[in-house]
Amino acid sequence: MEEKFQIATQGVRAGQVRTEFNEHSEALFLTSSFVFDNAAQAAARFGGGEEGMVYSRFTNPTVSMFQDRLAALEGAESCIGTASGMAAILATAMVHLKGGDHVVCSNAVFGSTIQLFTTVLSRFGVETSFVPATRVEDWQKAIRKNTRLLFVETPSNPLTEISDIAALAGVAKRAGALLAVDNVFCTPALQRPLELGADLVIHSATKYLDGQGRVIGGAIAGPKAVVADPMIPFLRTAGPSMSPFNAWVLPDWYGAGGYLEVSGARPRLVRFSA
Repeated sequence: MEEKFQIATQGVRAGQVRTEFNEHSEALFLTSSFVFDNAAQAAARFGGGEEGMVYSRFTNPTVSMFQDRLAALEGAESCIGTASGMAAILATAMVHLKGGDHVVCSNAVFGSTIQLFTTVLSRFGVETSFVPATRVEDWQKAIRKNTRLLFVETPSNPLTEISDIAALAGVAKRAGALLAVDNVFCTPALQRPLELGADLVIHSATKYLDGQGRVIGGAIAGPKAVVADPMIPFLRTAGPSMSPFNAWVLPDWYGAGGYLEVSGARPRLVRFSA
């Protein structure tokens, strides 16, 4: 995606849509649903024939601003906000996996991620192999004919093990699988996995995107064909949606949780409050 502004500017302004009142801060839309000009427009919106806000479980202006901002920061075509980081991982699995599929996952991921793959998804016929985060050859050896997803958290928390995203992207591509990278530790301020070949970027927005321990949230970013197109219907029916209030809190992560010092081509992380 072509960038028109530096990342610090995107972190403050990307995705912002002002109402007719020209507010400085994002507007907070605390509403379950939206009104329509007539019954025909309502039918078109609910049926997907016309774009526009319908119901806050899957369309909300405040959530959209958060999604568009994070997509800009990650260099992604689309982004979906979820109720939590684990909801983002679950949504990724439910949308892109089915019974009989196989996952290769780093053994250095968040504990709840391991539990999700081993105790929840396994009940639905999804099998997971865990491999060392830093040994690309072990990832390659773990690949099967039915491998559909590679999942890695890098740097890992708390040991900060670093995985070779570009190399793992090559492994995934040769296997016809997707590579999902949990980017919660670095955030797009310091790492943009899509530029290294990843298919999906996962966030627990609860961590550094918020920076103050205030709200829960998650996100998935990537190409429209693997994020928005399949996941919006999932949000609509399954409902692991981001709260508009939480989305309103989250975008100001430069002002609330940290800030960047930009000099030359690369930004430098100056501070984040945990």
